[in-house]
Amino acid sequence: MLFTPLLTVAQEPKSNPYGLQVINSYEDYRASYTKNPNNELIEIKKAIPNIKLDIRYATKNNFMNQVMYKEARAFARKPVVTQLKKIQATLNKKGYGLKIFDAYRPYAITLAFYQKASNKNFVANPKKGSKHNRGCAVDLTLIDLKTGKEIQMPTPYDSFAAQASPSYSNLPPQIIKNRSFLIDTMQAYGFRVISNEWWHFDFIGWKEYELMDIPFEKL
Repeated sequence: MLFTPLLTVAQEPKSNPYGLQVINSYEDYRASYTKNPNNELIEIKKAIPNIKLDIRYATKNNFMNQVMYKEARAFARKPVVTQLKKIQATLNKKGYGLKIFDAYRPYAITLAFYQKASNKNFVANPKKGSKHNRGCAVDLTLIDLKTGKEIQMPTPYDSFAAQASPSYSNLPPQIIKNRSFLIDTMQAYGFRVISNEWWHFDFIGWKEYELMDIPFEKL
């Protein structure tokens, strides 16, 4: 008789200083995907073996200039990975593939980013949390399958320059074409690019998922 109430309590996400509900225990997370399998965070590389990873926050090669992740891994909610798998298959037929820079991001990392970032417009406000924290955002680019090299885009990843905006137009025609190809492909499978980062795509169903603060090493 006691089991059901206890399970209900275990599934309640913890609040934080901003009043947000954030799942920060593995037990709560496991309860959430036991109830709804779509809540599971799937390791992208295991689901899509030929996808490339360049997890910058597991290195010092990022705007923070410090290692933020203990492991160079990428996760996203189950429906997000399902769509990424379709995108990868479509791109492969055309000689291209995806390279992932970042996907699910624990909420604690979003807090750290906001505290240090010089330009707050390029980092999520922890008062609201990030789609990355929900496992519903991916930072990525295109690679040429033959060479393995990135296709030229307006800026490097995580640039704070004006050229990072997907609407920035003072660029060579080929770069605009490359950017449009990436954005159009992602949009065809349920993702939307954000206004100031050509590499950042939100899954349109993100509102259905809780903010998370589970580190990679526990997944």
